[in-house]
Amino acid sequence: MQVFLRTRRLVLRRFTDADLDDLVALDADPAVMRFLTGGRSTPRDHVQDVVLPGFREWYARSDAFGYWAAIERSTGQFVGWFEFRPVGGRPDGDVELGYRLKRDAWGKGYATEGARALVRKGFTEFGVRRVVATTMAVNVPSRRVMEKVGLRLVRAWRQDWPDPIEGNEHGDVEYALTKAEWERWEAAGTGPPDAGA
Repeated sequence: MQVFLRTRRLVLRRFTDADLDDLVALDADPAVMRFLTGGRSTPRDHVQDVVLPGFREWYARSDAFGYWAAIERSTGQFVGWFEFRPVGGRPDGDVELGYRLKRDAWGKGYATEGARALVRKGFTEFGVRRVVATTMAVNVPSRRVMEKVGLRLVRAWRQDWPDPIEGNEHGDVEYALTKAEWERWEAAGTGPPDAGA
């Protein structure tokens, strides 16, 4: 198992072919996919032939960025994944943060814990200058994670989708955090303004 990082309760590691069933199950849950596809599952052959190889392709490109399987340390169970990769594939210092967790892992603080660890690693080890994250405006739980990690709302926009889903009419939002902002909190020992939850 190639571990990327450990937090108090999680291990983030590289994906392997053995993760296929867990990825298929994750994307089969309508609640997990609500703000991504309107609840439609991802076909198994697409996960096998496109998603998982795409995740693994990152490891040949970079030791710093990509997609990471999130494993609960106490049980060894797959709880989801985190994304931490250059925006648009460009290595210019802007990195996109993303996460997708199983429904039974929601509400436990895992998304915040993993995201904070990735942000710290990015700023301290990998030369990241800005972390960004996007979601649908109506995806309040994901927005709350972004805020707890210290990202702040920087823009909202609307775009036309070929296959719109419920809530799309409210648009999308982008959150961001710069290295300078993060360093100020670290120096003050306060963490982000909303770090308490």
